Amino acid sequence: MPLWTSHAPEGYPCPFCDLARGDVSDPYNRCELTDLVFQDEELMVFMACDGFGPHEGHAMISPIAHREALYDLDDHLLARIGIMSRDVALAMKLAWKPEGTSVRQHNEPAGNQHVWHYHLHVFPRYSDDMLYRQVRHPVAVQTRATKARQLAAALSEVLAAKRR
Repeated sequence: MPLWTSHAPEGYPCPFCDLARGDVSDPYNRCELTDLVFQDEELMVFMACDGFGPHEGHAMISPIAHREALYDLDDHLLARIGIMSRDVALAMKLAWKPEGTSVRQHNEPAGNQHVWHYHLHVFPRYSDDMLYRQVRHPVAVQTRATKARQLAAALSEVLAAKRR
């Protein structure tokens, strides 16, 4: 007997799968191709469509393959996501000079999951951000695109430094 069941509706048009394929034409998909920061055969990093508080611009890490929740990740993919979360946090430090970083992830409706494709949030943090007391709000596409370019450049530096 499975320990959990999917919450995705039948025929769910997954916005993150569409983004990974490079097709965000579905009118309900709020992602833009300019949100992408990094993509390889297993993972993508992209800017979130929503922000919290005055410091807009947090990133999300998601598998390319459709995996609904944490429960669906194999050890290899979970390790890759963990390593990438560190690299993205370091890239944020380089790009935006935050005072700290936070990660969070949600599973199932009671866990506050809204998109039925696993994603890990990585936030730049500031002493005045009151992140966990903020209401979610949309971030402008151009703001996300600018932040994506900044973060992509910094992430390239972080990844290159690891190869040396």
